[in-house]
Amino acid sequence: MARLYVEDWSPEYGAPFESDPDTLPSEVVVDTAVEMRGAWEPLPGRDDGVRRVAFVDGVQRLEARLTLDDPDAGPLPGICAVYAVGATVWDRTVGASTFAEIGVSRLAIFGDGASPDFPVVPGLEYTVEACQARDLASFQALLGGRRARTETALVERIATADCFVVKDGRIDDTGPLHAVGYIKSHNRTYLEPPQSRVIAALRAGERTPLFGTTEKFERYSWYVRLADIPHGHSWSGIARLEVSAAIGVERARVIADRTAALLPLAAMPLHLDARAPQNLVPIAALEKELRRWLGDEGLVRRALRTAIHGAPAGVTA
Repeated sequence: MARLYVEDWSPEYGAPFESDPDTLPSEVVVDTAVEMRGAWEPLPGRDDGVRRVAFVDGVQRLEARLTLDDPDAGPLPGICAVYAVGATVWDRTVGASTFAEIGVSRLAIFGDGASPDFPVVPGLEYTVEACQARDLASFQALLGGRRARTETALVERIATADCFVVKDGRIDDTGPLHAVGYIKSHNRTYLEPPQSRVIAALRAGERTPLFGTTEKFERYSWYVRLADIPHGHSWSGIARLEVSAAIGVERARVIADRTAALLPLAAMPLHLDARAPQNLVPIAALEKELRRWLGDEGLVRRALRTAIHGAPAGVTA
């Protein structure tokens, strides 16, 4: 019988499990015979001694709304926005983590395909981007796409045999990278009974067998329980991991075992974060550091107003 639960996650972050069918492809083929051709069952994690683990993530912020006042075409909307991307690198030989590869990018995005000159803002460098639409959601989608490509490029640079990368969010590269996508909230259940019942049976440090999916490109995926949550429901403390199928089944199995063993060690204690345990400690620390790199929001807005209102370009913030 179904039971009702109150989520531990703070409501402003949504929920670890959210139904949102509009964001999903209409047809997803799932192959549960990738690793286990017989009965499915929880599998224990195994630490293979990888020396370094890098956690890659990014943050973004809307800094100002813009209006380009064209006497002929009328007012044209735009935004100023910023994103930062970086990594937390966990060196297991010394038991310490450091921030690395942090970069900040600022965009001035205009609608209707416009790309006007943008004034110089001392200390801040903006790149003008043209968006064919003129609504905020489209501007934010363009911003998110730029950030995602920057994150993927960073993963490609640092993922080596000596450095295993955990990317917050879905994996976007089709190549055989030494990296996984880490999905901490769920907008669909990929598995059907009886395989879906294995998720509920997982204990901390265990994973499901691999299963294949075909969404844009072929991936191998699996679920891991990060922590046993007192009074939690069957998906409490569950994260999903994925790799490109180009990496091969045997390599994917090694990586899946590794994530089940290592990620529970990085899980956030329930009392320290509104998205615990799925918001891993290295990722939470990285998000905090990246927001610091974005700069003081009030000072940035003041610099924008000073630069724009003193310029003849006709752009007002």
